[in-house]
Amino acid sequence: METVVRRLPFGLARVVPPSLLGFAVINGFTFAVDLLLLTLLHSVVGLPVPVSFTIAYVLAFGLSFVLNRAMNFRSHAPVGPQAVLYGVAILVNYLAFILGVGSGLAALGVQYHLSRLAAGMCEAVYMYCVMRWVIFRDTRTP
Repeated sequence: METVVRRLPFGLARVVPPSLLGFAVINGFTFAVDLLLLTLLHSVVGLPVPVSFTIAYVLAFGLSFVLNRAMNFRSHAPVGPQAVLYGVAILVNYLAFILGVGSGLAALGVQYHLSRLAAGMCEAVYMYCVMRWVIFRDTRTP
């Protein structure tokens, strides 16, 4: 990601950290997994939207934690405390964005994929900030 960020145009290399690009790639992939699972659970299996959102969300965010920890933030800190912090972060994210924004918009008549996309935009900002500065923060002293 560092190599790609160095080649960004318009001076973006000075403001875009490599972890943001890594987060975007990993979470773009896990968001696609989330949408696929959501579609299968709601449209194929026939589960209600809030149940489908919940199951797809938990599975996709589990995958996101593993990939971001290993490949993006390259954390070697003990996984237990990070998993606890991540669990709290996704609980807040789930209540505010998945159920609040996602299910709320769906209940107002917005198509469930579009409501999930709106929730996804909100959660992307929140989760990157929490992962970078709380969960996987660099605690090494210079």
